[in-house]
Amino acid sequence: MCRVRTQTPEADPRASLHRRLVAELVGTGLLVSVVVGSGTAAARLSDDTGLQLLENSIATVLGLAVLIVALGPVSGAHFNPVVSLADWWFGRGGTAGLPLREVATYAAAQCVGAIAGAMLANAMFGVDAALATTRRGGAGLLLAEMVATAGLVAVIFALQRSGRSALAAPAVAAWIGAAYWFTSSTSFANPAVTIGRVFSDTFAGIAPQSVTPFVTAQIIGGLLGVVVVGYLYPTTGTTGAARSELVAQRTTAGVTP
Repeated sequence: MCRVRTQTPEADPRASLHRRLVAELVGTGLLVSVVVGSGTAAARLSDDTGLQLLENSIATVLGLAVLIVALGPVSGAHFNPVVSLADWWFGRGGTAGLPLREVATYAAAQCVGAIAGAMLANAMFGVDAALATTRRGGAGLLLAEMVATAGLVAVIFALQRSGRSALAAPAVAAWIGAAYWFTSSTSFANPAVTIGRVFSDTFAGIAPQSVTPFVTAQIIGGLLGVVVVGYLYPTTGTTGAARSELVAQRTTAGVTP
């Protein structure tokens, strides 16, 4: 019997695995192209670091929102191994969520797409192929990655479990955009994107030796996000709007809410 998948945002249950993997590969690749490309453009157009980050973050917010809207109906628009793993966790034992056997394939497609996306950005801006040399580390940055990833997972699955997946594109993009500024790490919050950014020695790059600590922090943050959502939304329920409508119907019918 086929399992019906209800990823966030809602994926087409009829989409074959290879279509969903292509969507994840393309989506993650384009996301990294947006991040790396806009970072490169910002560094060339502006001398002020704050202005560069502003330009980079605006492009990322807009690009991410569009990609979620465009590819969410195919694969759920995870673009992130931590999100795929959390999707499996919340759907385990039932008919919802990503099957565990497909989590690894999603993650592989996301990582391949991220690397290809960085290389595409390099090619568009004429950047020489080289691994990044920007080292990122320290307790503060790793804590920031935990916070950014925990918040990302919490936003996505709070919306899913409260029946508001339609808000995923603006809400997720808004969180990432805000986290660019309030976290010291500028919110990578994604193991695949972190790996992809190794392959561009630009404004958005990260040195290979910084990847393992970053990814570890992101996984821990993802687990924290799962715990928060599991506590606040122990079961999938109706939205506030749906409850209000139900109360109105009962009141009209003379039934005390």
